[in-house]
Amino acid sequence: MSYLETYDSIPVENVAERAKLVAQAMATDGRNFFKELRENRPIFITPKFVLVTLFPDVQEVLSRPEVFSVRLFAPKMDPNHGPCMLSRDNTEFNWREKSIMKTMLQWEDLPNIRKLAGDVAKASLDKSASTGRIEVVNDLAKFVLVRICGDYYGFPGPNLETMYRWSIATQSDMFRNLTNDPKIHEASVQAGKEMREYLTELLQHKKAQKGKPSGEKGLSISVTTPKITKEISLGKSKGTTTATAPKDIFARLATTNFPSDIPFDESRILTNMVILLIATLETTAQAITQALEQILRRPDILQKALQAAQANDDQTLAKYVWEALRFNPVSPSLPRFCESDYTVAAGTPRATRIPAKSLVLVGLGSAMFDGAVIANPDDFSIERPKYNYMHFGYGEHTCLGEHVGGVVVPEVIKQTLLRPGVRVLPGDEGKIEYLPGAILKRFVIAYDK
Repeated sequence: MSYLETYDSIPVENVAERAKLVAQAMATDGRNFFKELRENRPIFITPKFVLVTLFPDVQEVLSRPEVFSVRLFAPKMDPNHGPCMLSRDNTEFNWREKSIMKTMLQWEDLPNIRKLAGDVAKASLDKSASTGRIEVVNDLAKFVLVRICGDYYGFPGPNLETMYRWSIATQSDMFRNLTNDPKIHEASVQAGKEMREYLTELLQHKKAQKGKPSGEKGLSISVTTPKITKEISLGKSKGTTTATAPKDIFARLATTNFPSDIPFDESRILTNMVILLIATLETTAQAITQALEQILRRPDILQKALQAAQANDDQTLAKYVWEALRFNPVSPSLPRFCESDYTVAAGTPRATRIPAKSLVLVGLGSAMFDGAVIANPDDFSIERPKYNYMHFGYGEHTCLGEHVGGVVVPEVIKQTLLRPGVRVLPGDEGKIEYLPGAILKRFVIAYDK
């Protein structure tokens, strides 16, 4: 039987069994399950949540923040770093703080960010070359991203292990803790406390940079206390080269004179610095890892992508990367809370009323396979327009770091593809391993020594 036939055969009163079937289908066979939903029940109301699967319906839901809100994030995010744009809709945080952070994350920085990502990725791959293998998640993707956090964001952290722990703890609770496990939440709150303590001390040194020229190399920050000096030196990796970077984001925030009628004080600076780490490490590492795996598992695509990499055709290579990620996206669905009764796709045969207080799972991954919008959705094609992709979300909560990720992800993959004989390992050894909550754990690939 099909998934829907099996679902309908379960008695209505057996809520647990119906919910279990849907959860298992999404986790183990999402591509086929969502295809069946798109064709037969595109807005699917289950006992636990509502699934929205078609491209225009996903766009509609994500365009209505006053109806489909992000309020569910607040109880987990606020104890970590306070109220912020990620857990609010139509507030001063969205209007003012996202505008300020967009100003700080300048487009003009992108060439330097790309070079930094490429240099650090190359150094990491060089270091592992003698073994003929590299563990992509921690020794390549996250390693590069921590350096970007340090050199570009200005948030190097005490050491790699602590940065990884802070990142996993916050992601596991804020976006993956569906059962509200108190231990997972406590770990996130503790990580937030530690991050704010660390950043509070570092903020004073950032303030001291006022009036100094930009264009500093790496983490050459004037620091006097032994603790911070040690922490910053640990944030750099031995044996790597560093691109000349503009003044980091933390320093820009710390040295900007905001008028008194713009309430963006030190507390708000710290909150937004914490957000940069939370929003960067796990998601971007997942994009790098999953897109790379999809390319490596397609020999014909691998050769074409490699040709683009060898020709330094970054625009074409990026098309291969984002198309590859479509087949295993970072966020197959996004949760939203329905604030009031609302009819999705009104005026169409699939019009469906979603009751207030419903949990809605907005199927970004499904939308990117909607054949009414995506031409030949099951084919791997780099000829798709940019609007076919929803890797960075859609609407008011489109990822703040979209343009940073837009150069970092393809550049790390580029440096990896340039390794001779790069390939996936056979069998289970070559599969991506995940922690609970779909957090990346490990992915080993091989290349010639």
